[in-house]
Amino acid sequence: MKQAVHIGGPASAGPDLQELLGQVARGDQDAFARVYDMVCGPVLGLVRSVLRDPAQSEEVTQEVLLEVWRSAPRFEASRGSGMTWVLTLAHRRAVDRVRSAQASSDREHRAALLDRTPAFDEVTEQVESRLEREQVRRCVRTLTDLQRESVTLAYYQGLAYREVAELLSVPLGTVKTRLRDGLIRLRDCLGVSA
Repeated sequence: MKQAVHIGGPASAGPDLQELLGQVARGDQDAFARVYDMVCGPVLGLVRSVLRDPAQSEEVTQEVLLEVWRSAPRFEASRGSGMTWVLTLAHRRAVDRVRSAQASSDREHRAALLDRTPAFDEVTEQVESRLEREQVRRCVRTLTDLQRESVTLAYYQGLAYREVAELLSVPLGTVKTRLRDGLIRLRDCLGVSA
């Protein structure tokens, strides 16, 4: 007797994605293989729609699936479906890749512009640069400790706002408020017009 094969779905009923993610959270590699099979196609499709580049899309898809393995314990079925959670991870990772590529392109563009900038008198430039750095240091000292910590992490260490929030264990909105207030105070101290 032949078993009926359902196109577009599993041939046999088994645990749904939410249940499998719970098993993955406990380190079950077989459950992860099943999750991988269930979500790989939709993740790749979503990532490709954002990135448009097949090679990068495959790379980001692998990053997303690795993130699913690592962060499965954080999945909460009460907050939405497993597929929505996975696709949200995929969308965020794809958008991060686009932003990273844009930032890299912007840096290269600025570097190319600097190559065409006429040379200045080095001594004058060094003196001006030293004076500007000292003024910035003086103004940074006027910030509150919380503002200075957030500004230092975001602008001197290059962390994204989300990374600053995670590192300081505070909500993202709090970090954004500290940065906004700190930058306003710096702008006023440096005498820069808005």
